[in-house]
Amino acid sequence: MKFRFPLILVSLFAMACSGQKPDPAGPLGLGDAAPAVSGVMDSGATLSLADLYAAHDYTLVYFYPKAGTSGCTAQGCSLRDSYEDLLAKGVTVVGVSTDSVAEQKAFRQAHGFPFPLIADTDNKVMDAFGVGTYPGSNNAQRQAFLIKDSKVIWLDKTASTSQQAADVLRVIAGM
Repeated sequence: MKFRFPLILVSLFAMACSGQKPDPAGPLGLGDAAPAVSGVMDSGATLSLADLYAAHDYTLVYFYPKAGTSGCTAQGCSLRDSYEDLLAKGVTVVGVSTDSVAEQKAFRQAHGFPFPLIADTDNKVMDAFGVGTYPGSNNAQRQAFLIKDSKVIWLDKTASTSQQAADVLRVIAGM
């Protein structure tokens, strides 16, 4: 008992020094309500995720660490290359990272992504979804959430890169 308080202090200090931000809202789970949060897109306009959920059968909200990096590019290109197949199944897509509006715009234009990218510079969208950051950075952890009827119906806590679209299509085919 007498070691509990020092142990808690040491644990909190270690987390603070690691640079890893805890998941503020806690991680979302299957069946949880999808956050009705808004974010600024690469175009500079504000996107309401609640409006997106209401307008589509499925919404894929995927988080990636850094625009223009190899894994994030592969993930976005996977979704771009299968976008017509996703749309045919009623899936709309939105990507989220902590990059600036200008960085998101350049990333989207460079790769011809047909879906919006949210510049979550204040971590508001990440916090609402319970997505943490990687140690020593403010970069979002790679995760993906599939939303239907404003509920999380599938989540990928490690979100594949080049197979992201195939994973989503496989999940929908199994429903």
